[in-house]
Amino acid sequence: PTLRRLSHYLLAHYQKGSRPVRDWRTTTNVAIDLMVYAILSVDEKNQVLTTYIWYRQHWTDEFLKWDPARFDNLTQISLPVESIWVPDILINEFVDVGKSPHVPYVYVSHHGEVQNLKPIQVMTACSLDIYSFPFDVQNCSLTFTSWLHHIRDINLSLWRQPELVKFDRSVFMNQGEWELLYVLSRFQEFSVKSSDSYAEMKFYVVIRRRPLFYTVSLLLPSIFLMVMDIVGFYLPPHSGERVSFKITLLLGYSVFLIIVSDTLPATAVGTPLIGIYFVVCMALLVISLTETILIVRLVHKQDLQPHVPEWVKHLLLERATILLCVRDRKKFSQSRMQSLDISRQVENNDSTAKLTPYGCEYPRECGAVGGTRSTLAFSGRTDGFAALQEVLRETTAIRQLLEKREEFRDVAREWLQVGYVLDVLLFRVYLAAVLAYSITLGTLWSVWRDA
Repeated sequence: PTLRRLSHYLLAHYQKGSRPVRDWRTTTNVAIDLMVYAILSVDEKNQVLTTYIWYRQHWTDEFLKWDPARFDNLTQISLPVESIWVPDILINEFVDVGKSPHVPYVYVSHHGEVQNLKPIQVMTACSLDIYSFPFDVQNCSLTFTSWLHHIRDINLSLWRQPELVKFDRSVFMNQGEWELLYVLSRFQEFSVKSSDSYAEMKFYVVIRRRPLFYTVSLLLPSIFLMVMDIVGFYLPPHSGERVSFKITLLLGYSVFLIIVSDTLPATAVGTPLIGIYFVVCMALLVISLTETILIVRLVHKQDLQPHVPEWVKHLLLERATILLCVRDRKKFSQSRMQSLDISRQVENNDSTAKLTPYGCEYPRECGAVGGTRSTLAFSGRTDGFAALQEVLRETTAIRQLLEKREEFRDVAREWLQVGYVLDVLLFRVYLAAVLAYSITLGTLWSVWRDA
């Protein structure tokens, strides 16, 4: 048969141990091509990229030429790859041998052009930048070069035009986590310490992560918890519900971080921005809880709580209400005047009570008490007089207790007003910080996504 006759004709006296040129000064030109089939995995911790590519190369073998007229016009034949010379072209970034299928044959044309086409699972080292995770774009290089032969023996070139290689997605499986943007190619010469130069063909595989999964599972739950923390400021500060609510949010966020810790990429080089985002959100929750505890402690009524200092009233109840545009700042000033009037009235009543011998509030009552006393003395009812005096003493004590309690209530009301104004002030500062932080992160991630 023709195929057997041609195969015997080509391989009968073929020597695969030497470069297939008749003149040793002739350079063997190897044209290579690459098509990305799939992105299998990206290991951020070990900085390893695993891809599946279709690799093609062809060169001219001067000892594998024939006349098609002698072999029934046969212009192409497949020969075993172990029987002919193959260039020692490797990938510099190889870190492990992948599970690539073995292709035992190559195509040879009657002009001596040899085409070696094979799929390769490539596990290569790549400098992965995860700072912008999950909106990161990775650029990994595949450098093809001859491991032994310098550029005078084996030279490399590109099989197709660079524009065709750049946007070729005809065989790419576009259903995984990563999206292929483009493949850049560049030829360069490489030498070590002024030695012989080697030809290198670099392919830059640029891929982008699809962020939808991480946006739904990482960003949205965190955003919802932060929104609930902001909504929690509308709970009354004098009640204890706000403290328990914010503690529950803090615990829930801690559990959320434990759950998503395995999802975040881990490297020894740096921390992704989303990790910093989670830490800052946790810090904001702690600050919010601290502010709530401070306000609750401030407005909580105590028996020995002193009056609000005048400078605090001036800053918070007058200046701050104007700055914050609080609508009921007149109520604050009115309640302040009422508290001052009550305190003056209490002082006058105390002085009047000290002037009267029986601790009465009005002189008419004192006269009535005196008349009663004289009548009782006149009638000689000493027991009734002692009982009436005891009743007057107890009534005076109850009145002083009620006045003291009312004074404590006025003090607590003043501190409550201060707490409300301070709560509004701190809430707006906290809200401004959260908004500024959110806008900054949103802008950065939008720029990275559209880049």
